[in-house]
Formats: sequence, structure tokens, C-alpha cells
Amino acid sequence: MGQLNPMPMKAPLLSALLLPLATAAYAQMDTLSYPAERQQIRALLHQPGGYHPTTACRDMVAVGPKGDISFSEAEWRAAQAKEKLVFKSISIVPGSEIIRVYNASSAVVNWLADVRLTVAGQDVALKVRRLEVYIKQGGNWCRVAGQGTQVNEQLFPVKP
Repeated sequence: MGQLNPMPMKAPLLSALLLPLATAAYAQMDTLSYPAERQQIRALLHQPGGYHPTTACRDMVAVGPKGDISFSEAEWRAAQAKEKLVFKSISIVPGSEIIRVYNASSAVVNWLADVRLTVAGQDVALKVRRLEVYIKQGGNWCRVAGQGTQVNEQLFPVKP
């Protein structure tokens, strides 16, 4: 009996493996869909007087600067008070926002912040890369997750 040709199976198998990768790559690059929702998120980020964290959803998760996890806005604020951490200002570095909106009801936002704060009475200035997740509830956006990572400007210089 003759051998089966394995080539006919390779093309569909290869397509099945590559299609999810192509779709995932497109999703990561889509920063144009849902322009109205994108503008709403941008307005939250660029409030008069500088960035102020938006109202958090009741079931939010926030990771603090020392890796602590808070499961509500009250816990998050209590952790800041415990560490004697007071934010003086948070300014978004212009043009650093990457906003992805999904199904007009959730958004993942990445941006660079110029942060001024005091820790135990000492002034601190640093750059922080923020990642926040928002959902739309009752017609309003609220933050369900957030985390910041200090940027090492010696390794990764940040241009204004």
C-alpha cells in the first residue's frame, strides 16, 4: 500500500496554529477602535489640575509600590497612610498613553507618569509606568485594577 502524503494536513494545521497568533497580534495593536470610549478614558486621565485616580469599582485590585495588594479603594488609601506616603502630583507624560478598548465596556490603559510624593516626610520625584484596567458600569468608567512600576532612567532614559 502507498504512503499517505502528509502535506495536505500541514497547511490546515499550520493555519490553525498561526491564526490565534495573528489575531492576538492585531488585538495588541488596535488603538483606534471605539473612539468615543477612548476619548472618555483620555478625559479621565487628563482632568483639570492633573491626574487624579478615578473612582474605583467596589471590587478593585491595586498593587502598591512595595508589592502590597489592596482589594478596595479604602484598603489602598490605608496602605498609603501606613507607609506615610502622600502624593503631591501625578502628571501624565504627554503622548505616553496607550489605550485599548474592548467591546466598548472595558479598557486597558498604559501610561508614563511624572510623580512627586513624600515618603515619611522625604520628597521623592520619579517616573512610573502605570497599567490600569477600567470597566464601564452604569454608563461610567471605573478602575478595577492598577499597578505602577518605577522606571529606571539610568537604563531606560525618558525623554520629555
